[in-house]
Amino acid sequence: MADRPGSQASAVRSLILIAIIVGILAIAFVYTAGWLSPSRLTPVKIVNALAPPSGPALGFRRNHAKGICFTGTFESSGAAAALSKAPMFAQGSYRVTGRFNLATPDAKAADPSVRVRGLSLRVVAPDGSEWRSAMIDAPFFPVATPQAFYALLEASARKDDPDAMKAFIAAHPEFAAFGAWATTAPWTASYAQDQYNSLNSFIFTNAQGEDQTVRWSFVPAAKPEPMSVDELKQRPADFLETDITQRVRNAPQRWSMIVIVANPGDPTADPSKAWPEDRRKVEAGTLVVSVIEPEPDGPCRDINFDPTVLPAGIHVSDDPFPAARSAAYSVSFNRRSAEDKDYPHTPAEGAKQ
Repeated sequence: MADRPGSQASAVRSLILIAIIVGILAIAFVYTAGWLSPSRLTPVKIVNALAPPSGPALGFRRNHAKGICFTGTFESSGAAAALSKAPMFAQGSYRVTGRFNLATPDAKAADPSVRVRGLSLRVVAPDGSEWRSAMIDAPFFPVATPQAFYALLEASARKDDPDAMKAFIAAHPEFAAFGAWATTAPWTASYAQDQYNSLNSFIFTNAQGEDQTVRWSFVPAAKPEPMSVDELKQRPADFLETDITQRVRNAPQRWSMIVIVANPGDPTADPSKAWPEDRRKVEAGTLVVSVIEPEPDGPCRDINFDPTVLPAGIHVSDDPFPAARSAAYSVSFNRRSAEDKDYPHTPAEGAKQ
């Protein structure tokens, strides 16, 4: 039976519509990748700029390359349930896989040489929903925007130009606060003694549909032992990993999760600006680190600690960094996954000769 003219015209229109949709998707894809605007900042550019002059450490994360895994629990007090309906804020105990790390692309960096330390978490609820977070011990971020962060990476890489950093600092006055912290704040003797801060702002939504913009910090139970740079230089290259392994072997290590609630007018889109100390604080629960494992073939090795992996009850705010970090983390994850043969895995038991 021959097709009727009307049905043929309908089929043609459907094909045209499909072609238009595919075309729009393709254009959106290449725009997102930055292919139509070479000057546009892209995740690939950020990840490329993180590499040291000698090239990236193949098989490793492109930043925070040196780290150690842990497992434990998040013991929720239930107090944050008034702010967020996220299942892991209901009172109870939730599985955690995490990572202590150093903010460096050098997987072999000496621990005393890296100023910024990090804590990454993956908290899993019984329904399978996840909350992932990557924090650092600095009280604020060096710059206000992803574009400024890229400019910082470029200026830092120009070792042959003594004026590069001067020009960057002049163009980004917010960097001065971070520079003052990095050069004057005391270091601590252990990952267990550091406070880790989200810096980025997120929206908590409770069961009544009410929104609050928040940041959070994980405050250590261990008393900080301030150390000078000279004292740190006397420590071994891997002293942080050795220390945290021994501490957890002796007893679980704990941090209180403190949720900080913004007031109207607080700078929610700018992580380089700290909020005043008098903001409302809610103690959401306790992170308990119970087992430390070396990263090669450890439980955190293949986790992408993407800060936009969030359960119902938490979503991103007007802060542009979580989306930028998510995109860059994806590029980094894909690259190191493709380089798995270059990663120094621990030989399987029984394989040693």
